[in-house]
Amino acid sequence: MSQMERKFLKRGFNFNVILVGESGMGKSTLVNSIFSSHLVDSQGRRTAQEVIRKTTEISPVTQTLEENGVRVRLTIIDTPGFGDQCNNEGCWVPVIKYIKDQHAAYLERELKPQRDRVINDTRVHACLYFLNPGSRGLRPLDVEVLKRLTEVTNVIPVIAKSDSMTVEERTVFKRRIKEELVFHRIAVYPYPSEEDGEEDRLLNSSIRDLVPFAVVGSEEIIDVNGTPVRGRRHGWGVINIFDETHSDFVHLRNFMLRTHLSDLIEVTSQRHYEQFRTSQLRQIKELRAQQAAAAASGGIMASMPQQAQPQVPAIHQSMA
Repeated sequence: MSQMERKFLKRGFNFNVILVGESGMGKSTLVNSIFSSHLVDSQGRRTAQEVIRKTTEISPVTQTLEENGVRVRLTIIDTPGFGDQCNNEGCWVPVIKYIKDQHAAYLERELKPQRDRVINDTRVHACLYFLNPGSRGLRPLDVEVLKRLTEVTNVIPVIAKSDSMTVEERTVFKRRIKEELVFHRIAVYPYPSEEDGEEDRLLNSSIRDLVPFAVVGSEEIIDVNGTPVRGRRHGWGVINIFDETHSDFVHLRNFMLRTHLSDLIEVTSQRHYEQFRTSQLRQIKELRAQQAAAAASGGIMASMPQQAQPQVPAIHQSMA
């Protein structure tokens, strides 16, 4: 391990995950299971009588975790209300806006004349997108949202509550989702790269075989023949979420927290944020060129009003 890597681990880092999916898909339970800690409470409707949210809300929760001497400032961003309407047109807008706002906030801090030595990173590093196991494949809403999300963040599709399907149904459903992702040209994480070595290519290939991850989450400890397991109880038996024959939970957990954690952060910076940054700086450059041309020609644009001045978009919702 290099000196830089040791300093990075000693200082700790931010890891920000957004959860996107309709209510009742077990988003909170799954993320609490992945991080082995009760991080977030369910924001979904608990009964049919509860009022349906009129818009998609943004609900970030931040906690600091420490494992093997490494500090991780983890932020989980829930999106209660997403996809819960009869007409879900535009339900993705607050989600996309939130992700872009974090890019804008980072860029604003980065461009300060006297910026912080370590910039607080609130950029979204991963999006867990929850697919409804009761659907026959990708719905039109899924296609629309996935196309937009993959442009701004690393999307990891998961089949929620996969224990509601038989093994055969799960296999067919996963195959259908893979085919539809290819048909609609939706590129989910991890992405192929010419820079990957043989070991990374083999690892990423095995991950792509698993996508979408068929997962089951649970915070309940159940006694099975004297052995405590974390799982879900059914009339026919118990689902052990750590049993690889029952679900892809272990693979998803290892993927996010071990093999690809640093890459998720790096790809966010080098791919999604860099695209945003380039676009914003180009717009600023073009606007300044227009101002300079107007000033040189003696036009009235030489004294543009304040609202027309080039600015980096300010973040609308800060994260504590």
